[in-house]
Amino acid sequence: MSQKLPSPDVPSYSQIACVGTGLTAVALGATLQRWYGLDDIHFFDRHPTSGGTWSINSYPGAACDVPSALYSYSFELNPDWTQVMPASDEIKQYQDDVMKKYHIEEKMTFATEVTRCVWRDDDDRWLLYLRDVQTGRTFTHECQILFAATGMLVEPRPFDVSGVEDFHGSIFHSARWNHDIDLEGKNVIVIGNGCTAAQIVPALAKKVNSLTQIVRSQHWIFPAFNFTYPSFLRWVFRYIPFAMKLHRFHIFLIAENGFRLFPMTKAAARLRESKKKKVEKYMRATAPAKYHDILIPDFEVGCKRRIFDSSDYLQSLHNDNLLLTDAKIEMVVKEGIQTSQGLVPADAIVLATGFQTNKFLPYMDVLGRDGKNLTEHCSEYGGPSAYNCSVLNGFPNFFMLLGPNSATGHTSALMAAENSVNYALRILKPVLEGKASTVEIKLDAEREYVYWMQDALRKRVWNSCASWYVNEQKWNSSAYPWTQGHYWWRSLFPVWSDWNIKATTFQEIEKQNSLKPSRSWSRVLAIFLLGFLGSCISLCFRGMFSQAVEDHLRT
Repeated sequence: MSQKLPSPDVPSYSQIACVGTGLTAVALGATLQRWYGLDDIHFFDRHPTSGGTWSINSYPGAACDVPSALYSYSFELNPDWTQVMPASDEIKQYQDDVMKKYHIEEKMTFATEVTRCVWRDDDDRWLLYLRDVQTGRTFTHECQILFAATGMLVEPRPFDVSGVEDFHGSIFHSARWNHDIDLEGKNVIVIGNGCTAAQIVPALAKKVNSLTQIVRSQHWIFPAFNFTYPSFLRWVFRYIPFAMKLHRFHIFLIAENGFRLFPMTKAAARLRESKKKKVEKYMRATAPAKYHDILIPDFEVGCKRRIFDSSDYLQSLHNDNLLLTDAKIEMVVKEGIQTSQGLVPADAIVLATGFQTNKFLPYMDVLGRDGKNLTEHCSEYGGPSAYNCSVLNGFPNFFMLLGPNSATGHTSALMAAENSVNYALRILKPVLEGKASTVEIKLDAEREYVYWMQDALRKRVWNSCASWYVNEQKWNSSAYPWTQGHYWWRSLFPVWSDWNIKATTFQEIEKQNSLKPSRSWSRVLAIFLLGFLGSCISLCFRGMFSQAVEDHLRT
């Protein structure tokens, strides 16, 4: 059960507050207990239930496009995944199970929007202004430490087309699916052809009268490698010591190897060209010939996020009731959509048009020291940014989990989220132990990191075409320009000289050994040895699993 709303007259308090209740937030709550035995934390979410991405994205066909063994917490491996890439309800159940184990949901308040967060220097606290989205009632909450775990794909991209109000049917975004509408036997338009549309279209095509997909751009669509885990392998994962860890680490190594495609080097260019030929061959062999010109891109592999054809999207384009078109949308009319090629009649319009990816915390004002606005602070650089993808000068005790530039297109976002949680809780150890009241990144360190980040991104393939990774000014606030192993290492060993730490006593705080959670060099060595062993043992499964992953996960 989630907690009830507090009194509007008296601010509630928790040492830690977190905006968001998705997988990243759950990782925070669980790790806080595992590392420090603390649970003085409260979570707020504007949605009616927990789940984050896997709650709001409830469209037909929703599934993970990252191997489940890697799209899970390292500290809560799941031997019961039914598929390599499971459906959304299975992932949501996994999250609910972890929440139940750590008693996290009882510390969550739903249908509550955090509209403003203000830092107070006089008592080193954050003041949160909140609003009940159902009643409009406002109230406040105070905390010493503030986390934003709102995710990157949160706010739907606006559908700026005239005539929307004239349409006689329903229009809704894929992340705001209207389950009250029965699409059985209806005429439906799907706008967009990214990862989401590739899952929605095959699912809808089976039950609608007609489906018209309006394509706005092109993507490289890779052959699927999804399959069901056999029962004997799930038995091995559950009962053989380290088997699941080894399986996960093997997938991690294969995924990390895919980073070789991204640098703008001659060697990487040759790899991209080789991969391009293979993927184009698959697309031409699978999709109807009449759609090849609409589907097949002319840009390099890796420039945009890859799509895995795990839902048989390309094959579904052969359906008689499905039409693919790249006609330009002119306006919405009562009967449907008027395009450059004529009227497309519809009873419902589904917007698989993506999200506002270059805006962080778009619905929440964050005011730091001296009233500094977070959005304005980042605009001085050219777009959202943060030191180690999580912190900014002038915003003490504030961490963005899975913040700017934390996405890695070749591996699991949940791994990046876990790394960001671990980094934050290492930095916050003196505060959590009462030895310090605030931690704050130095301005020079922040600037040096941001410029270093953008310089590296200019040398990666992501900036070579238009995609959701970059804005119109070519500012990339989404992608991480190195491997996830690199981010893990930076998060494992903080650079303490980059931080200002305000002590709570006259005694000098130890900034090296005592400020680190119990993570010894012997443990780091053990991780590498375990990984080496995993690489050897996992060869046993290559015939069934590894070759498929190697062929298709490298992008």
